[in-house]
Amino acid sequence: MNKNYAQYGLIISAILVVLSVLFYILNLNQERWAQWVGVAVMFIGIVITCINYAKINDGYVTFGNVFGNGFKATMIITVITVVFSVIMLMIFPDIKEKALEVSRAEMEKKGAPEDQIEMGINFTKKFFLVFMIVGGLVFSLFFGAIASLVGAAAAQKKPMNQPPQA
Repeated sequence: MNKNYAQYGLIISAILVVLSVLFYILNLNQERWAQWVGVAVMFIGIVITCINYAKINDGYVTFGNVFGNGFKATMIITVITVVFSVIMLMIFPDIKEKALEVSRAEMEKKGAPEDQIEMGINFTKKFFLVFMIVGGLVFSLFFGAIASLVGAAAAQKKPMNQPPQA
């Protein structure tokens, strides 16, 4: 079987890295809509990966084959984007400060008492890197699994017991 998960995983990762840098430069990285742009790019990219996988194998694939190919692309994307996020945080520590400011503003908007806000900010500051890594892993793998399911369902499949026609 022809596989395409590595090349698509690398291409999608490159797009996400470029978007992250662009959003950081334009000071949009804390905007909620900008974060969803990355999710949409990853989701659409994985669905395309799955559909293309079935196409390059002339449709002689199973739902599980297609899902597995899409999920392998998801794993590549997840590893690259999480590692990139850690590197970005090391190069630009202000990312952490901006994220903490946004968290503080959200807690103030919800009417949380000042002592509770300080406790929450201090806790988040202490474990920021852990939250970022675990959150990135869970978020990417979750949406990647859903995209792989959608892609596997959308991919054209032919019955496996029929011989390929020449």
